[in-house]
Amino acid sequence: MSTPSFSSFPPSFASFPDLDPGPSRNTLNRTRNENSTDAREKDGIVKKDRNRRGSKKLRDESRKDKKHKTAKHDLEPVLPRQHGHTWKEVSIPDDEKIKAEEDRRLARSDIQESQWDSRPVFISDRKGDQLNVTYGGIHAGNIPKYHIVNRGRSILGLDGDWVIYRSGKGIEINIGRRHKQPALTDSSVTTLLAAPPSRRIIGSGDSYKHEEVDGFLRLPSDRGHKAAEDYRSVTRQQEHLDSDSQSSVSDDSSSDESGTPILTSYQLSLKTLEQQLAADPSSVETWLSLVRYSLSNIPVTSKNAAKARAEITLAILTRARAAHPHNRSSRILFLKYLRAGEEVWHESKTKAEWEEALKLGGIEIWMEWLEWRIRTTAGGVDTSVTDATRVLSALGSSESREIDKLRVVWRIAVAFQQAGYYERTTALFQAQAELTFEVPQSLYGLPLESQVESLEEFWESEVPRAGEPGAKGWGDWISCGRPDISGSPLKAVPQMDVDIQSKDPYVQWHYDELRADRTSRAPARSVDAMNESDPYATVLLSDIKALLLPLHTEGAKNAFRLIWLSVLGLHIPGLAETLSRGSWDDRWSYTYLCSLSRLDSIFPATAGQRQMMADSHAGTLIGRERDFSSAFGPIKEWSRNALGPLEWVGQEKWRMWTAIDLQGIEQDFVRAVFKQLRCGSDDYEWDIYALSFEAALNIKSALKLSRMFLSTSRDSLPHWAIHARLERLRDHADDARKIYQTVLVASQRPPNQPFVGQLWWDWAEMEWLSGDQNAALRVIQRSVNIEGAGGMMVLRVKRALDDTISCAHEQWKDQESWIKLRALIELLTSSSQDGALTIFDSQPSVNESFGPRESTMVASLMLLYNHSVMLRSPYPPAVLRDRLQIAIDTYPDNSLVLGMFLEAEKGHGIWGRVRAQLGQSTAEGGPREKSISRRITEVWVAGWEKGRWQSEIERTRSGLTAAAESERTTGSAILWRVILEFEVRVGELQRAKKLLYRAVNECPLAKDLYMMAFGPLRSVFNARELDGFVDIMAERGIRMRKGVDEYIERMTGGDESGSDSEDLDGSEDEIEREARQRRLLMPY
Repeated sequence: MSTPSFSSFPPSFASFPDLDPGPSRNTLNRTRNENSTDAREKDGIVKKDRNRRGSKKLRDESRKDKKHKTAKHDLEPVLPRQHGHTWKEVSIPDDEKIKAEEDRRLARSDIQESQWDSRPVFISDRKGDQLNVTYGGIHAGNIPKYHIVNRGRSILGLDGDWVIYRSGKGIEINIGRRHKQPALTDSSVTTLLAAPPSRRIIGSGDSYKHEEVDGFLRLPSDRGHKAAEDYRSVTRQQEHLDSDSQSSVSDDSSSDESGTPILTSYQLSLKTLEQQLAADPSSVETWLSLVRYSLSNIPVTSKNAAKARAEITLAILTRARAAHPHNRSSRILFLKYLRAGEEVWHESKTKAEWEEALKLGGIEIWMEWLEWRIRTTAGGVDTSVTDATRVLSALGSSESREIDKLRVVWRIAVAFQQAGYYERTTALFQAQAELTFEVPQSLYGLPLESQVESLEEFWESEVPRAGEPGAKGWGDWISCGRPDISGSPLKAVPQMDVDIQSKDPYVQWHYDELRADRTSRAPARSVDAMNESDPYATVLLSDIKALLLPLHTEGAKNAFRLIWLSVLGLHIPGLAETLSRGSWDDRWSYTYLCSLSRLDSIFPATAGQRQMMADSHAGTLIGRERDFSSAFGPIKEWSRNALGPLEWVGQEKWRMWTAIDLQGIEQDFVRAVFKQLRCGSDDYEWDIYALSFEAALNIKSALKLSRMFLSTSRDSLPHWAIHARLERLRDHADDARKIYQTVLVASQRPPNQPFVGQLWWDWAEMEWLSGDQNAALRVIQRSVNIEGAGGMMVLRVKRALDDTISCAHEQWKDQESWIKLRALIELLTSSSQDGALTIFDSQPSVNESFGPRESTMVASLMLLYNHSVMLRSPYPPAVLRDRLQIAIDTYPDNSLVLGMFLEAEKGHGIWGRVRAQLGQSTAEGGPREKSISRRITEVWVAGWEKGRWQSEIERTRSGLTAAAESERTTGSAILWRVILEFEVRVGELQRAKKLLYRAVNECPLAKDLYMMAFGPLRSVFNARELDGFVDIMAERGIRMRKGVDEYIERMTGGDESGSDSEDLDGSEDEIEREARQRRLLMPY
């Protein structure tokens, strides 16, 4: 007969044991080399047993055992091994009876007889083998011998509930006498799993069975006795239950009898959206929601997800544009339509659609068009300059468009940096600074062309320019009669010396190229020696003349200065969002995230080590204390002025700029920019940034600079407030208190005067955080000129603060300071966190716009954080945690809120809320688009708890993969740099190699991505592949300071036969010729 086949997981029948001896507890493992001592012991046992059997009692027991003997008493149950797995033995409760039965059996048989002659009929194995599912059945060697009885319907020894079914593979045993149960691999099971649900499960509104009180669940206690219930209440309860059950049964029967298909929640959502669109086809938000819901079932990491999602998006947006004439003029619908079309359209159709979209106008469409041109055009940075000139001319000459034009210039400057033309970026901002802040008086009011012609004369004189030592400006040079002053010698740029430790010419070229890019930022002069070896080191005004702008408004001038600081590496949180609300400029503007020091702070230092989670002491496992790094990480992003440059949080005084943020920045150049671009003694906002920069380097030099500012503006309240904060920053509270007393108490100032409220709040906050609540309360009394003590005084102070808040203020930060004072006195007098939060939430004037609303939320969180974490005051933890949950859902990109959120979750063993934030959250049915800062912050959070980095690698990789597939971040060179760095640091070099090819395709002008192949990934690239990268870099116009062939010749002594790159002969013409040949062969 054929070999029988058994089901995947038989509950009570399994394979026959292997021919291995069983456990020593039940069976004696005898060998043929038994010594005489064992033989004598066995003879003694046999004789003893024979004597015992002489008695009548033993004979009766033997007769009884023979009559009621079962298969499980024949031999000790030795469990089999299935597919290489050895299972544990089955424990038998009565060891004495088993031993006696074993002795009687040994006495009846010969001692030399093998112990395997009397095997059991079957062994019960109730744990299925997982490999049965893999191979479709049990192992052939584990099929036991069996005897079919009952006319082929049962097997001897099995219970009557088990029956035989014959199939093509043999015999299968299943429980029950009905039809054969389907296996896991049957088509009926697959159909059942794929079938839509027949009923919907609607959860109750209560999250927990027990009510939550102050963040804790009150568990029922057994101490108290339940009062006896009245028989009437029991009867009424029973009647109520009966009515509920009858109604539920009737509902179920009616629903079953109706026969209508039950829709899933996804289908119901789509149906609701379609109904809304049928009623109002011009609703843009509804169409966007339909797109998100339709794409929610297609993961971005699935195969061909980009094309499938693009086709679905195109189909829906095509309907939207045809549904109503208003939709054809919607910019956001058109932009999504074009982004989706890039995945499936031909290049000519894509270009025609973009030209159609540009007719709508608007800065967002022009910025996306410029981004598309930078990403797809092979002409290099020169083509990008031409495209940017077209955008600037299309925006017109209106003063309201100056901020939009600055965004265009900022994007081109970043493109210069990414392609390696750092000198051109610096020259662009130097020329714009001279044209904006140093225009000669004789040229005021003239057209831009006339001013640029005069500026070109100043530029060619090569005198010191903005940011360089000794620079006095274009206007001073004109007023002095255009003297022929040679430029001051610039800092010597280190030459690209050969690293004698490395023998690989590609590695040497990589490190020398990166070293030159980090140090050679300022443009060289024509007389410098560097100009001879590198023609791109000197920048002519004609190279950047088309990008110069006439800036007239104060807002545009201030924005230009802040943009220059950002380009220099001093990140200003919220700047890109301030220039354009809801834009995606963070894809390219956050260049500070690509610095080596920032990458080192994002990834854990011990990435390859796994920390032991427990220790063993005297055989007892003792869990180690969980070690965390600081909850406030290296990524700093919040709305503009939500946290000032000299405001901080936490014991470490985490603020906008610290010493680690200034690594790799040319400090002297930045100091010169702060000094030369200062617009008079009242330019306090610019002075705040300058003092914050100095405080990050040296607090004493910052105080010295602050005293210099105060010497020229003694009545400036913002400068006094900055100086007091510097004193607090170096823990000199007495000096700061003297400043507050002199400025606020000695001279009475009206409460609605600018910066008065901020000074009062700084003073009260200092006293409160120092632990003196009475002093903080006295400061709040002085702020409203009320003296006294007692409850009546507190009521008067609260009333006066409410009146001050309702007054008109020139700056919303002043009103926010008075709100914080009102919330602080509520917290000090009543110890009610909810009451303090109510003060913040009940201010309609502040909560109208986005920036003040986020700043107020941050202020309320910092008040609770300082009260609970810094001062360690008793408080319900749920108040802060719930408030943080609301804030992080509302402002997901705010790293300050995220830091306090992590600090609040640190003491909890369950990372449910943290995991939810790291996951792919949804918004209106579809995945929420996360910004660059949030994506990279999640990488840092994965290593926040020390020792857990290894277990979080796959989760982090999943998040980065989703970011690479996301429409918002897929074209970001910053993101791809972090992705490649992540794979390198976890040791996945082959994976990083594959991702590198994709990265250079998405970001063709990012030099740092190409350089990864010559540095960290050198071991997985051969010489021919690296030569191909060099050719592509030359073809795409990426700046290379020296050719790789020079290093190869130096290493081989001029003999190129021993090198793998025989195609390079050291001449630039050969590289250009090969690049032209590659253009002729495109596409490839």
